[in-house]
Amino acid sequence: MTVRRKLLLGFALMVVPALLIGGEAIRTNVQERRALQALGENMARTRTYAELETAMFNESQVIWRYLSGMDPTARRDFDVNRQVVAYWQGRWRQALRPGESDLTDGVDAIQRQIVLVSDSVFALYDAGHRADAYRMAQVELRDRLLPALTDVNRDVYRRARESSVRGAYARLEDILGGEDRVLIGILVLALGLGTFASWLIARGIARPISELGQGMAIVGAGQLEHPIVVTSNDEVGELARAFSEMTAKLRESRAELETRMAQLQQTQRQLVHAERLASIGEMSAAVAHGLRNPLASLRAAAQLALRRTRNDESRETLHDIIYEADRLDKRVTHLLDFSRPAPFHPLPDTVARIVQDVLPPFRKLAEERRVRVEVDVASSLPDVRVDPMQIEQALVEILSNALDAMPEGGVLRVAGGADRANGALGSVFIEISDTGTGIPDDVLPSVCEPFFTTRQGGTGLGLATAKRYVEQNGGQLEIVSGASRPGGRGTTVRVRLPAIGVRVPDATPKPAEPARVQ
Repeated sequence: MTVRRKLLLGFALMVVPALLIGGEAIRTNVQERRALQALGENMARTRTYAELETAMFNESQVIWRYLSGMDPTARRDFDVNRQVVAYWQGRWRQALRPGESDLTDGVDAIQRQIVLVSDSVFALYDAGHRADAYRMAQVELRDRLLPALTDVNRDVYRRARESSVRGAYARLEDILGGEDRVLIGILVLALGLGTFASWLIARGIARPISELGQGMAIVGAGQLEHPIVVTSNDEVGELARAFSEMTAKLRESRAELETRMAQLQQTQRQLVHAERLASIGEMSAAVAHGLRNPLASLRAAAQLALRRTRNDESRETLHDIIYEADRLDKRVTHLLDFSRPAPFHPLPDTVARIVQDVLPPFRKLAEERRVRVEVDVASSLPDVRVDPMQIEQALVEILSNALDAMPEGGVLRVAGGADRANGALGSVFIEISDTGTGIPDDVLPSVCEPFFTTRQGGTGLGLATAKRYVEQNGGQLEIVSGASRPGGRGTTVRVRLPAIGVRVPDATPKPAEPARVQ
């Protein structure tokens, strides 16, 4: 309602009492006529139901005629009678008032059961089971359905009497008795109607404007998520609706801007990471070229000398030379593998199978270090689509770090599970926990950076490689350390992988092709 109409409403309310007095006289006359008309309609409905009742009882008579065997046309008569029942049911249902529609439920239910029983009786009789047909007619029709129909009829006629004669007279008495009360109420209403109209108009205009002003102040403070509630359909409501649409567009613009900023930051991180990998690749190629050939010559010379000497001290020294040469060559290989683009061959696989293939080499090492290995990975977990070699290598790096964190023994636990988001399957995870000293808070953000290590003799490429492989498979690597809590210990590494059927965008940066070493 517009503001202009609200003002017109206020003036119209001033002349309402005078119109109400004349309207009351007309209303009383109309109600008396309607009461008499309702009485006639009730009587007509009662006659209609009597026809329906007769037709339903005739159905039972037709069934008994058919069972007697003396009237072969009874079954055809039953079909005709069923149509008669349907006709009177429709007439009676149309005549009922909205509040009386529940009366048809019991009658319809009994009619459906009569039809079902009759079909079963006819089928048994036609199949030659006449005794069973006769028994079913006695038990279901005579002893159950017809008494039930009688009870329903009694209730229908009772309610018809209450809503016809007595209801009509009661309504007439109410009309005559209420006429005096209405006239007195009109006089009282005339006194307060002007005040009420003024208050209603003030409320209909002032309140929406106040609410809109409060909402605009909140949105102006930067809370674009605050809802602007439209409580009226007048000019103030149109203004509130336009402001709400403007706020929604601002929210969309801000969300789009945040999305583009996140994409830009992600792209920047990818470019920085790719550039870093390219630099690492060039450095790795140079290091490999400068070390591998001398190492190969040194190792070959040590092996040749080992064959020609019998001195135990010399042989031990030569074995140490060969071991250190192999260890340096392995580190160079590790560095080259990290800098090269990893081939990606995704296949459907299970987390349980991957864990089972990775664990055996670590069990003996764990036993030597007095580490108890606990595995809780159910075979019923959803399948994942990953590169098994990459995920296995990532788990090898994580397990190696976990064992190195427990030199005095402890517990290594490998668990698996599935996460759900809004009731839908989201991801499958592998959780590797140790009871070591944990990772300090100032070190934790850097543990996945290439060449960052706190372990003497470490290369700093283990977790970096694991993180790279996990992200290339569309997953996430999460690390939580107990060292951040007072008295806490241990570290938990969670590898989260998308389950099959969950689309996860590949955010893994593509490193530049490093120089190759011959």
